[in-house]
Amino acid sequence: MLAIRWGFWKRHIRLTFLLVMLALVPVNVLLAQQPEQPQHQQQPATPTDSVGPSAPPSDPDADDGTQSMFPHFKDTRFWLSGQSNFIFQTHPDFPALYSGPHSLGPRYEKATSRVLTLYTGVRLNNSTEVLVDIEEAGGAALSLGFGLAGDTNLDIVRNPLLSKAPYLGRGMIHKVFALSKDKVENQRSQFSLFEELPRRRLELRFGKFSMPDFFDLNSVGSDTHFQFTNWTIDNNGAYDYAADTRGYTVGLVADYEDRNWGFRFAEALMPKVANGIDLVWKPWQVHAENFEYELRRGMIPGKAGVVRLLAYTNEANMGIYRDQILLAEQEGTTPVITDHPWHITRKYGFGINVEQNLTHYLTGFGRFGWNNGKTESFVYTEVDQTFTQGLGANGAWWHRKQDRAGIAFVTNAIKKDHQNYLAAGGLGFLLGDGRLNYGRENILETYYTAHVWRGIYVAPGLQHINDPGYNRDRGPLIVPAFRAHVEF
Repeated sequence: MLAIRWGFWKRHIRLTFLLVMLALVPVNVLLAQQPEQPQHQQQPATPTDSVGPSAPPSDPDADDGTQSMFPHFKDTRFWLSGQSNFIFQTHPDFPALYSGPHSLGPRYEKATSRVLTLYTGVRLNNSTEVLVDIEEAGGAALSLGFGLAGDTNLDIVRNPLLSKAPYLGRGMIHKVFALSKDKVENQRSQFSLFEELPRRRLELRFGKFSMPDFFDLNSVGSDTHFQFTNWTIDNNGAYDYAADTRGYTVGLVADYEDRNWGFRFAEALMPKVANGIDLVWKPWQVHAENFEYELRRGMIPGKAGVVRLLAYTNEANMGIYRDQILLAEQEGTTPVITDHPWHITRKYGFGINVEQNLTHYLTGFGRFGWNNGKTESFVYTEVDQTFTQGLGANGAWWHRKQDRAGIAFVTNAIKKDHQNYLAAGGLGFLLGDGRLNYGRENILETYYTAHVWRGIYVAPGLQHINDPGYNRDRGPLIVPAFRAHVEF
């Protein structure tokens, strides 16, 4: 057994090394012909005196921020920036004894996604600002996004029939209440325009937003623009957070921040149906609560780190797997999780998110997630338990401050009722092979993001997936990828 495991990891270590070398050679040749540009160091874990979730530490090697094509407003009352993110992915043929309506296709396929975003904001006074983002998302997903709990591309639109027209991504009012007189420096971004903030404060955000904007953040494993792209590596797969098809909801976030800890709470709307675009505007019936405690303290003496403890509850029109299996057995049919009258059920779960600086340039991270699993997977993905571990490195280590690289492994699982539902031929909103020979879904991902010129970045990547959709009768497969990102 040890020999088999060592052989598995040995092959992937070689593959990762080859991928990084292939990425470095052409980029270094190109940059040798360009004048030296100021570059940005990847953010390590948050130190004990940070000013909020995922704020970077003070680092003499870091510059003013990610490079962009054009300079931003000098007037700090306003914000205007943009980005475009294109991700190309493919996979060769892979073994599959059978396929169902919601399977990842076993034949060769390729797909390219795109996300275009315009970020705007205005600071009304020293404590209030308005932030509005306009977004356009389109392109395609491998097998229309079906067949994987840990889908390979977080940027995909999970419903290809949605309009490709631009839409309001985020629109919120941000209010800060000072609870102390002393101030700390704040790194301005599209989510906060303030140059400094009270060290102890209460922040309220109301409007339309994405829950992972503020919950389950991780400085080296949360950003599809520069880091990993797998759903269950960038986010906690068992965190079935409130969202519509595009990943947004409407609600209120309250965030209390002190010197080395913070606590945040969110109340948000849930969709009418699983993976639905329409929200239910009856928060007294259908709603979600999210809680997170963040301790900005490293587990290694003298090195920065963060520990985040997450909990959530959802109440919506969700089915119960066991009930639908019993109903199908009585009627001699295939179970359908949506075949029930309108009724409100509860789903709840917990998560742990840890990141730790290992060296000046290397950060380790890990996530664990669990939910009750008996209730229908409804808004994010079909995962009832997950464990992730990985490493992120910034390019200052090899004298390229804006580059970054990473490798991570995630293992996902579902509960027995969920397994029985899929084995009986039931379809989830993402999974359904018609049958199921259950096994944990194991995914290894690696990437290298290279800064080419100004705001242009390219990133080759690779994912290896065992037991896609928790099915031992399918796979394994590899998914090579190439990402092009432009910051404006």
